[in-house]
Amino acid sequence: MKIQLSDHFTYKRLFRFVWPSIIMMVFISVYGVVDGLFVSNFVGKTAFAAVNLVIPFTMVLGAIGFMLGTGGSALVAKTLGEGDNERANRYFSMLIYTALILGAVIAAAGIAVMDPVVRLMGAEDEQMIADCVTYGRILLLGLPAFMLQNMFQSFLVTAEKPTMGLIVTVSAGVTNMVLDAVLIGLLPCGVAGAAAATAISQCVGGIVPLVFFIRQNGTPLRLGKPSFDGGALLQTCGNGSSELLSNVSMSLVSMLYNYQLMKLAGENGVAAYGTIMYVQFVFIAIFIGYAIGTAPIVSYHYGAENHKELKNLLFKSVWLMIGGGVALMLAANLLAAPLSQIFVGYDAELYAMTERGFRVHSFSFLLCGFCIFGSSFFTALNNGAVSAIISFLRTVVFQVSAVLILPVLLGIDGIWLSVSVAELAALLVTVVFLVKLKNRYHYA
Repeated sequence: MKIQLSDHFTYKRLFRFVWPSIIMMVFISVYGVVDGLFVSNFVGKTAFAAVNLVIPFTMVLGAIGFMLGTGGSALVAKTLGEGDNERANRYFSMLIYTALILGAVIAAAGIAVMDPVVRLMGAEDEQMIADCVTYGRILLLGLPAFMLQNMFQSFLVTAEKPTMGLIVTVSAGVTNMVLDAVLIGLLPCGVAGAAAATAISQCVGGIVPLVFFIRQNGTPLRLGKPSFDGGALLQTCGNGSSELLSNVSMSLVSMLYNYQLMKLAGENGVAAYGTIMYVQFVFIAIFIGYAIGTAPIVSYHYGAENHKELKNLLFKSVWLMIGGGVALMLAANLLAAPLSQIFVGYDAELYAMTERGFRVHSFSFLLCGFCIFGSSFFTALNNGAVSAIISFLRTVVFQVSAVLILPVLLGIDGIWLSVSVAELAALLVTVVFLVKLKNRYHYA
């Protein structure tokens, strides 16, 4: 039975609608982990550290795709809820063409400045610099497709095709994994092979949905002729500003973490942090997937002024975030040793550092789901300002403060604990906004 945005959502119906988005995000994270796994075990820890050093920079450049996708899908779903399908399609088409143009321009600029950027981020060893530049430049060739892939994660849900989003993502992931095995495991392509595998897989994830939306597809959305609307573009950027801030700031904070770790523990610290971040990507992908899956529902019912359903969605989501947080915190502790062994078991000192980091870091999973959903919830309500405040405080103010102050007091454990402290502060801010704005949006 087809599930529509206009439906009433029980736990069962909600899970059936959002699970493709959750699996999609988890799979994206998993095939990113496979890159690191192959590089670490087949090329070595210097190359592994180099990949982890440069990835935050490439993620900063691709973050506009998240902004246009989340902000645009909120606007398009709200417009669909208001019953204006033609205007919704004009907005959708404009945003896709905008992403293609911006992606090409940003990729060219990133390739040009890659060498000085990696030196600025703390790379000093010539081999590490060479690996960083090679990986980053090849990866940026796929940036326009990567931005489209990020956008279509949201727009396929808005088009009531979340399962197709999952199929495309799995196809892209399998492409990446197979190419990793061939270009790194079988052929001596090193970090260049890892970057090429990822860039090609991003083309699969971005171009296949593009073709789908160009064709007559039986969904509310179809890609047509571009029609520029500056007001709609500004509203999209405002709605999605929190996701842009979140992705940019997380990447910038990752650079700061790497810089601090290079000072405290050298490339071992960067490699340990990279392993922990790979697992974190997989775990928080569950929450991000849930947020992506529920956002168009919230936007639709907000546009339709269905306050009863908004209350229903918020109530159920809070309880799901509680259960998911407890489960992931316990899983992180149980998996700390085996996952550290898989990634860095070839180095005893690095293994011990990584396992310790996992256990200290695990408390953050109990808290982060609330903050991720809270920010997404306000984006879906087309209140980009509140969403941006939550994201900015969570990923910039609180994390930067924690990673600068806690290592002075606790050494390297302070770095592993920083995310948990930041998430706790962000949770308090999220709760304050939910309470303060409940009468405006009638969700409680």
